Amino acid sequence: MVILETVEDLFLNYNKFFRIFEYFSVLIFSLEYVGRFWSCVEDNHDGDSFLRIRIKYLFSFPALVDLIAIVPSLLAFIFPSVDLRFIRVLRIFRFLKFSRYSSSINNLLKVIWDQRKSFGAAFFILFIMLILASSGIYLVEKDAQPEKFGSIPQAMWWSIVTLTTVGYGDVYPVTTLGKIFGSVIIILGIGTVALPSGILASAFSEHTRRSQNKYKKELENALKDNKIDKSERNQLNKLAEKLNLSDEDILTIESFYKSGKN
Repeated sequence: MVILETVEDLFLNYNKFFRIFEYFSVLIFSLEYVGRFWSCVEDNHDGDSFLRIRIKYLFSFPALVDLIAIVPSLLAFIFPSVDLRFIRVLRIFRFLKFSRYSSSINNLLKVIWDQRKSFGAAFFILFIMLILASSGIYLVEKDAQPEKFGSIPQAMWWSIVTLTTVGYGDVYPVTTLGKIFGSVIIILGIGTVALPSGILASAFSEHTRRSQNKYKKELENALKDNKIDKSERNQLNKLAEKLNLSDEDILTIESFYKSGKN
């Protein structure tokens, strides 16, 4: 709805519908926010006071996402005469709420967080390459194209699009030395930009392996009596859902263990 509202014809013709839907959404999100704020004390394992737990919850990432989902609209309701369209656009961040209900997204965020140091190192290398590429192309092209490569900050645009292999073509070297230098940067850029992808792929593979091992351990406990009862099956299903294991992974693991028991 936020996206469709930006189409002027749709907004003018269905303004009433957009408003009703917005009121309904804000009501649901507000009730959810209050409900989570009130019930967050139920998960108290440290013996903290209710006030302390609720304050900690208010500044947690999920709570901030919930707050962003409702604050822009609430401000628009409170100050109807003020043009707050630039704030209302923040409603698009409601998409972040889906991460709470998707184990795949949660796994992705967990993998990224676990590998934050590796990602930091990769992006630091990319930053160094950006500086070197900008400085180099500035030295070899500043006389031939002073309007495009007149300073290192100006040259950074070319460096960014070249290192990321996007290559818009609006800025490019024209001297022989500049073309040679640009070719080297393009080749280096392919490897540099591929670093984060390799880290993410490797981290996902390791995360999947750990998830499978957790399921295997739980399955071994369930098969100690050579059978899986209903409660054990429910527990295994919940664990598989939490670990985001596919049906094929579960079938492969269970077939292997069952054949071993037999």
